[in-house]
Amino acid sequence: MDAQLARKTWRTLEPLHGAIYFAAEARAEYAALGIDDRMTGYFASRSAPMGAVPASVVIATFFNFDHGLVERSIDGVWDRVAPDEILAARLRAADGMIRRLIPEAVDSTEMVEAADIARTAALVACEHPEGRPLFAGHATLPWPTEPHLVLWHAQSLLREFRGDGHIAALTVEGLSGCEALVTHGLAGDVPSDTLRLSRQRTDDDWAAAIESLRGRGWIGDDGAFTELGQERRRWIEERTDELSTAPYAAIGDDGCDRLRSLGRPWSVAMMAAIG
Repeated sequence: MDAQLARKTWRTLEPLHGAIYFAAEARAEYAALGIDDRMTGYFASRSAPMGAVPASVVIATFFNFDHGLVERSIDGVWDRVAPDEILAARLRAADGMIRRLIPEAVDSTEMVEAADIARTAALVACEHPEGRPLFAGHATLPWPTEPHLVLWHAQSLLREFRGDGHIAALTVEGLSGCEALVTHGLAGDVPSDTLRLSRQRTDDDWAAAIESLRGRGWIGDDGAFTELGQERRRWIEERTDELSTAPYAAIGDDGCDRLRSLGRPWSVAMMAAIG
């Protein structure tokens, strides 16, 4: 299978998963458990499938966030809430979020079809948990029964499968979390300031990462990628695509095309709604 088609399929459906990190339903569900801090809710809900792991494990698997931010966010959270409790809250939030943002899709035949295709792909990913700790945690969760939640869970699995592969590619290149963010920003997909602020990297962290990459010949004096930097970042993205292709190969080109066709209007609607 063409790795680019697999990438396009993942990207088309990604808002169905990613919206949970911004939805009001998630904030309300976590607050009901006594978790009012947004970043605590984010780290705890996404790491909960691995169990009540310490901050060091979250730092390792989330990779590019400021270590102090993770430590502050995770500190004491498992004394207040059990992983199973926050996972149940997250699933309730996903249900409410989807019902609010794309209500017409929830009980549609198109949703049933999309859920079936995505589950087929995700189940193939579940056959390959090696070296993918965050994904492996998610893969132990029970499958929901309602089609819209099956689709959401399948896309969550596919996202974490890809994410762990991406971290593998970054570590092969010897990049730190902050260096990875700098190269991501220079690649042009997301503004550097957005990446730095969302991961709460300090100006000193950012400057040190730039200096390190300059020393490796990845960044020139003008602050832009050198030819070497462009080549290595391109390799990271290509290797990430290759490592993420197997689940999509299982549904084939036709399955990918159909899943994209079904999911695209839902993703667009959800992106528009959450801003």
